[in-house]
Amino acid sequence: MKIQERTGAGSGRASVPGQPVGVRLPSAPRERKPALAALAVLLILVGALGATVLVLRAGDRIEVVKITEKVSAGKPIPTSAMKPVMVAEDTGIDYVKWKQRNALSSYRATADIVGGSLLVGPMLTDKKGLPEGKVVVGLSLKDGQYPRGLKTGDVVAAYRVGDVKSNSAGSTGDSDASSGDRGLLVRNATVDSVTSANDGSGGDLPVAVVVNQDEAPALTQSAANGEVSVVKVSGTDSGN
Repeated sequence: MKIQERTGAGSGRASVPGQPVGVRLPSAPRERKPALAALAVLLILVGALGATVLVLRAGDRIEVVKITEKVSAGKPIPTSAMKPVMVAEDTGIDYVKWKQRNALSSYRATADIVGGSLLVGPMLTDKKGLPEGKVVVGLSLKDGQYPRGLKTGDVVAAYRVGDVKSNSAGSTGDSDASSGDRGLLVRNATVDSVTSANDGSGGDLPVAVVVNQDEAPALTQSAANGEVSVVKVSGTDSGN
């Protein structure tokens, strides 16, 4: 009987089911983040779009003028100094296009242009040179020697001041004084430039005027002595 009982007990223990071999324990499900996935896709699309735009822009090229030799300030651009080159179009740069080169004969260089430069609008001006027989004279006018509001384009008359009375003391007649021409240096001069605005604050005012070539010596000498005063006159009455 004891042997049968032990055998029954042993068979009872053997009947307890064990853990199956090769079976994994269940794990918690992963948390999905659709927002991050969408963001990653969006970044990929943006990068691809940017690369496409760069490629397209690189292919959008224009033919512009390149200067091959030095052109001095105030000189026209010679045909021999121009050649076409291709560059990427940029709306922020005022390139002179190759197809516009024939119009350059009406323009001059605003400053020295170095060979190898790409020609852009600010390098050019349509301001013509001086007419034959005209010169530019620089004046440094003191307070009281120029009218307020003097500007480029004004027509002025230039007078010698200072010792004009003593210089004319030996004059035998007063015909000049009666005509109002005593000390007159230039009857009609055109203001070419005024360095700073005349706001009535006083001080010297650098002014350049265009005069006849034969009037320049006397005007220059008086200007060097600080003995020039200018007055505005009507431009319609000019008659050199």
